[in-house]
Amino acid sequence: MDIQFLGATGEVTGSCHLLTVGGRRVLLDCGLFQGGREDEARNLAPFPFDPASLDAVVLSHAHIDHSGRLPLLIKHGFKGPVYTHHASRDLCSVMLRDAAFIHEKEVEWVNRKRERKGLKPLEPVYTRADAQRAMRSFEGLAYGEVQEILPGIQLRLCDAGHILGSAIVELRLRERGRESVLVFSGDLGQPGADILHDPSQVAAADMLLLESTYGDRLHRSREDTLAEMHEVLDLALGGRGNVLIPAFAVGRTQELLHLFGEFFKQWGLARWQIFLDSPLAIEATGIYLKHSELFDAKARAMFARDRKIPVLPNLHLTRTPAQSMALNRIHSGAIIIAGSGMCTGGRIKQHLKHNVWRRDCHVVIVGYQAHGTLGRQLVDGARYIRLWGETIQVNARIHTLGGFSAHADQRALTDWLEPIRVPGEPVRGGQRPQVVLVHGEPEAQRVLAAHLRARQGVEPHIAARGECLPLPSRPITH
Repeated sequence: MDIQFLGATGEVTGSCHLLTVGGRRVLLDCGLFQGGREDEARNLAPFPFDPASLDAVVLSHAHIDHSGRLPLLIKHGFKGPVYTHHASRDLCSVMLRDAAFIHEKEVEWVNRKRERKGLKPLEPVYTRADAQRAMRSFEGLAYGEVQEILPGIQLRLCDAGHILGSAIVELRLRERGRESVLVFSGDLGQPGADILHDPSQVAAADMLLLESTYGDRLHRSREDTLAEMHEVLDLALGGRGNVLIPAFAVGRTQELLHLFGEFFKQWGLARWQIFLDSPLAIEATGIYLKHSELFDAKARAMFARDRKIPVLPNLHLTRTPAQSMALNRIHSGAIIIAGSGMCTGGRIKQHLKHNVWRRDCHVVIVGYQAHGTLGRQLVDGARYIRLWGETIQVNARIHTLGGFSAHADQRALTDWLEPIRVPGEPVRGGQRPQVVLVHGEPEAQRVLAAHLRARQGVEPHIAARGECLPLPSRPITH
C-alpha cells in the first residue's frame, strides 16, 4: 500500500494523488494546474502514469483545481468510475463544460495569431464534447454512505463544509492480512461560514492528507469582515464608482448573494444595481437550490421562506456576452460579481479592463489568489497589469477580505486535526496518525508544520511532487 503525490505539492492547484492497494490503482482528484503560463502548460503534459491502468477515481469536490483534468484523463484512456458526492457530480456537469468552453475560446484566439504567422494551430486541453463524455463516468454517493469500490477498498465521504458536495475522503484499505485507514481532507471549510455545515469530524486515520492553504494565518473574524464589506460599499458609493468582485462561481458567489440578502437594508444595497455576470455561477446557484437539504439550519430556514438565494430586487443575471458587454457603459453604482475568482479568465478580465484604471473603482478580493495569477498581482499591489497585450494602470482601490475564505485557517485546521488518532487508540494519549501536508504554498506549509509540531507533538511530512510514501498499516484483527 502506497500513495504518490502528483499535484498540489508546494502549491494549491492541480490536486492529484495516486493510491496503490493490492495491485489496484485509485486516483484521488485530478485537478487543473492554474497560475501563470508555465503552470497552465503542465496541463498539456502527459500524465505520469497510464490513465488506462487506473481502476477508479475518487473526487473530493467540484472545484476545477480538483476536477478539471478528468475529461483529459478519460480522453487518454481511463475507463473506470469517478466516485464523488451527488452534488459534486451535478456541479461538475456545468463546471467541466465551462472549463472546456474557456479552453476552446483561448485556443481560438491564439490560433488566429498563429495562422497569421503561418504556424500550425493548437488544440484545446479538451473540448465541451470531451467534458460531456466524462460525465458518463460519474457515480454519485451520499455523505456517510459506505461503499466497497474495489476489492479491499471501502469508501466513505464526509461533509467538508467547503462548497456544496465537498467531501473529506475516508478509505479503509486491506492488503495481505493488513489494514489501513487513509483520510484525505480535501479542502476543509471554515467553521461558521454561511449556507453549509461545518466540516465533519473524523475520528481515526493511519495516514492523513491535510490541506494547508491557510496554514500560516488566521482569518479575520466574521464580524470584522462584514463590517469591512459595509465600509467598502459606503466608500465606493460616496466616490460614485463601481465595485468589482472576482468570485469563484461555486461557493463564494452563493455566499455573497446570501449575505447581500441578509444585510440588504443594513448595507444600503438598495442604492446599487447588482449584477451576477457569470452564466456558470447562475447555473451553480440553481444546483445549490436543488440540494438545499445540505444547507445548515439558518440557510434552510431562509430557503424555506423565500425559495431562492437571495431576495434581491435589484439583482440582474447577465447571461449573454451582449448583456455582459453592456455593463462596460455603467460608470457608477454597479456591483459586478464575475468569474474567474483568481482573474485568470472569464468576464472579470473585461470588467477590469474597463474599470481598474479609474480611481473611483473598487476591487474586492474575497478568495484565495494563487501565485502567478492576475488576482495575486492585484493583491500584491501591482501598479500595472497586462490584459490581451495591453498595459493598464491600476488606479482602483484593492480590498482583500480574507474572512470570506471557504478554506479553514490555521486554528481551524489545528482544531480539526487534534482529536484524530490511529484506529483503536484512545483520544487522550493515543498514537497520532502520520500527517502529510498537501495543497499549500511552501511558506504556509512550513509555518503549519512548525505550529503542529509545537502544539500537538505531530511531525508533519510535507509532500514533494512525485514522491511516493508507504501507508502505515496494522494486522487485520477481525
